[in-house]
Amino acid sequence: MPTLNKLSRLPVLALLLLVAACGAKPVQKPTRTPEVGYVVVTTQTVPLVIELAGRTNAYETADVRPQVNGVIKARHFVEGSVVKKGQTLYEIDPSLYRAAVAQAEASLQNAEASRAALEAKAARYKPLADIEAVSKQDYTDAQAAARSATAQVAINKANLETAKINLQFTTVPAPINGRIGRSLATVGALVTSGQTTALASIQRLDPIFVDIQQSSADLTALRRELASSNVTPSSATARLTLDDGSEYSIPGKVDFAEPVVDQNTGTVTLRATFANPTGILLPGMYVRAHLSQATAHDAMLIPQTGVTRDPRGNATVYVVGPDNKAAIRQIKADRTIGDKWLVTAGLAPGDKVITEGTDKVKPGQAVHPVPAGSAPRPPGGHGGGSHAGGHSAPGG
Repeated sequence: MPTLNKLSRLPVLALLLLVAACGAKPVQKPTRTPEVGYVVVTTQTVPLVIELAGRTNAYETADVRPQVNGVIKARHFVEGSVVKKGQTLYEIDPSLYRAAVAQAEASLQNAEASRAALEAKAARYKPLADIEAVSKQDYTDAQAAARSATAQVAINKANLETAKINLQFTTVPAPINGRIGRSLATVGALVTSGQTTALASIQRLDPIFVDIQQSSADLTALRRELASSNVTPSSATARLTLDDGSEYSIPGKVDFAEPVVDQNTGTVTLRATFANPTGILLPGMYVRAHLSQATAHDAMLIPQTGVTRDPRGNATVYVVGPDNKAAIRQIKADRTIGDKWLVTAGLAPGDKVITEGTDKVKPGQAVHPVPAGSAPRPPGGHGGGSHAGGHSAPGG
C-alpha cells in the first residue's frame, strides 16, 4: 500500500511543476545594436569614363589597278604578305611599249633633223632678203617653217616621254606600305587601264583607326557638363576591349569628332588612332572603347553596395546621423565609375554612408558604426555605451 500511495502522488507533482513553470517570468535576452560599416564621403578629381561601341578601319587603303593595257606576265608578291611602297607587284608584257618608245625616239630624231635644216634655210634667207635677192615672203615662209619644225620637235619629245611612262607602267608598284590581300588577277590575264576590278588591295594596319559611335543626346549632355564649373575637358585618350572580352594593351588617341549627326542612327562618329605593331586589330572588328571626355572636380564617389533604389527609381543611402542613428537620404547618382556611384547631389563631404549591414537597419534605428572593412564584433558583445541605444539591460 505505501508503494501504491507514492505512485498515485506522481501525477499531482508533475501537474504542480507544470503550473509553476507556466507562472515563471520569461528571461529577456539583451538587444544587440546592429553593427554597420561606413565610408566617409570625400571629394576628389575623377575622369568621367564612358564605354562606346566601335569598329576598326584601316589607316590607309589602296586598290592596285593597271594603268596600261596588256597581259600579265608575272606576279611578284605573296598573297597576305606585307609590301613596301614602290615594290613591284605585277609585270605586264612590255614588248609593245618598248617598241613605242623606239618609234618615239626615231620620230624625235627626224623632227630634230628637219628643224636643223629649216633653221639653216631661214638663216640663209635673212641676208638675201635684206638685199632683196629673195622676196620677203620667201624669208617669212622660211622662218615659219623653222618655228614649225621646233614645235614638232617639242611634240615628239612629249610623245617619247609618254611612251617611256607607259613602259614604266608595265611594272605595277605598291602605292602604299601595308598588307596585301589576295590577287584577283592571274598570270596570263588581260588587263586594261581604267578597269573597275582591282588587281589587289593593300591596307595599312599600323596604326589603325577605330570609329566610335556616340549618341547625340550623350554629346549634348557632355556639353552641358563642360559648361559647369566643376567639369573640364579631359585628354583624348582611349582604351579598347576586344570582342572576346580581353583588353587591348596599347592606349589610343581620339583625333576628332564628325560635325554632323547620322540621321539614321542619331549618332556622332568619333575617330581614334591606335598603334597596331603586332597586327592584333584587323579592319572590321567590333570593339568597345573606353574614353574620358571630361574630368569632374570635387566629385563624390560611394560604393555601389551602399546605394538602393526606391520603387520610383530614386537612389537612396543610409547615413550615420546624430546619436549614431541611421537616417535615410535621397541622392542623385546617374553614373557609375568602376564599382562606385558618382554622387552629384544629396551628400556632403564628411557624411558617413553606411555600406555594410544596410539590411539590418531601419530609419531612426540606433547603430554601432565602424569603418567599412573592420573586423566584426565578437558574438555576444553588446553595443558600445558611448552612443545612444548602445545596449539594453536584460529583463528581470
